[in-house]
Amino acid sequence: MQNRPVIVAVGRTKFGEHYDKKPEKLIEEAWLAASNECNLERKNLETCYISDCFLPITNKLGLEEGFLSELTELHVPMEATRSFSAALKTACHAIQAGVYSTALVGGIEKMTDRLDKIRDNLMLLDDPWSYYAGGTTEANHELMLRAYIKKHDIQGENLEKLYNALAQVAIKNHANGTKNTYAQFQRKISLENVLSSRKATNKALGLYDYAPVSDGATALILTNEKVAKTLDITPVYICGYNSATDYLGYSSRAELSHFVAAQIAAKKAFKNSSIDMWDINLWQINDQSTMMELVSLEDLGYCSPGTAWKSIVESYPNDKGCYVINGRELYVNMNGGLKADGNPLGATGGAQIYEIFRQLTGKAEQRQVTIDGLTPKYGGALEFEGFGTKAYVNILGRD
Repeated sequence: MQNRPVIVAVGRTKFGEHYDKKPEKLIEEAWLAASNECNLERKNLETCYISDCFLPITNKLGLEEGFLSELTELHVPMEATRSFSAALKTACHAIQAGVYSTALVGGIEKMTDRLDKIRDNLMLLDDPWSYYAGGTTEANHELMLRAYIKKHDIQGENLEKLYNALAQVAIKNHANGTKNTYAQFQRKISLENVLSSRKATNKALGLYDYAPVSDGATALILTNEKVAKTLDITPVYICGYNSATDYLGYSSRAELSHFVAAQIAAKKAFKNSSIDMWDINLWQINDQSTMMELVSLEDLGYCSPGTAWKSIVESYPNDKGCYVINGRELYVNMNGGLKADGNPLGATGGAQIYEIFRQLTGKAEQRQVTIDGLTPKYGGALEFEGFGTKAYVNILGRD
């Protein structure tokens, strides 16, 4: 990749319920945290990209770009997208093309203020046909679980192991969340907690299988290699990135037990990064539900179709909190994932990149991963828009 984009700083807020903070205060907090890391100021920014899904609805902000211009007191080009990865992808294109040398990428969401108002919008974002049939935002996750069980003919004892594997995903992510001061949930949960929540609602997936609704903001500063070399920082390069799109209606897709968009985006990202899949030991995966993390292990290529649950069961308990697949360690959602860290849609992908950046620069504190005693060299992030409708894969590296 020529003229590679470089992340030189990241910032974020705590995720959770921020009734007392306006959106501008949240994004300002994230931006200032990033700015203080690399001594780049507003005057250095040549363009800005911001992501959100519902600010016009939840906070009556009609043009997010104008809101950001007012906040930064800048009149540079600005664009809004629905997801952080979409904003990052656009910024990467601009940096590679040489149009800009320094860009701010930010994400913001205030969902808890008017959850009842955006509940319908969340359902339409996932699948309009399920919505009109009376489905909820959780319905497609259970439908995918049923499709997975049927396709891979999982029965009897193996079916119980599959359900326990999904529970272990939640347990792992909550344990990781206890080490993340920004996480919405910072307490451990047990297998009994997960199973009891399922029994209480008589459903295959319960309260502890789903990510919460959240408020929060994230930001990063993206430059080219020339600018990065002038800064006293440890740069993290965007080594590869790609995206793919599937049908909006989940029931209309040819494949119901996996996310085809994730499979395509991952293959293309691996190819244009020239990095072998198994050289990436660290991933942030979109775990809007435990089922999505399990399936993503297969869609990314680390597990064969229908086998991820086996790898999860065989990996626990262990002291490292990682999956062991084909004798290799794979660390997933070390910040707690969406499940424990939180899921403010427009800012979620930024939290994924934040965690990978911290891990690769050796600044992840209690969560720091080491591979053979060394800081990881590469990390990847998988973000979705909707229920697997759009998939973004970003591969980051220290060189």
